[in-house]
Amino acid sequence: MYLPKLEQFHKYKEMDEGVLGIFETPEAIMHAAEKAKEKDYQGFDCILPYPVHGIDEAMGTPRSGLPWITFFAGIFGCAIGISFQYLTHAYDWPLNISGKSLNAWFAYVPIIFELTVFSAGIYTVAALCFLSGIPKATRRILHPDLTSHRFGLWIPKSAKGYNESEVVSFVKGLGGSEVTVVKPENQK
Repeated sequence: MYLPKLEQFHKYKEMDEGVLGIFETPEAIMHAAEKAKEKDYQGFDCILPYPVHGIDEAMGTPRSGLPWITFFAGIFGCAIGISFQYLTHAYDWPLNISGKSLNAWFAYVPIIFELTVFSAGIYTVAALCFLSGIPKATRRILHPDLTSHRFGLWIPKSAKGYNESEVVSFVKGLGGSEVTVVKPENQK
């Protein structure tokens, strides 16, 4: 078990200005991520068409905080399920059937389970959408092949130690097949 930290709940930042390097294989992007971490570029990102095992460790990205949101949302749903049924059976509509207790908790289990799962799922999806910044219809497409078969290393201008010519030569030295300097759309 790990304790929640603020950096686990980082919000996605839109790509505006920086350098994009295109790589052909998962191994190449993994190597590029490790080298960018060693070079101490902060805020860099890897754009992948599918999940690559170990990329988070290579980038130095902290573990996601979404499991904590799911856990506490599940506890919230469980508490709502218990309290709703107990208050209904014991106070709002008390029916004494065959001398059974008004707090027959074992009869509550299906509703408690369903509300726990439902609450955890809904709040997790809402938190994921909030932290990812979706839906946003005006996302900038950096390279059309990044969604199908190629991998991108994005180093933003806001990274510590950013010097455009140094970053371009750094990414080319890593074996980037295409290196593009991205400027804001209104400056082209």
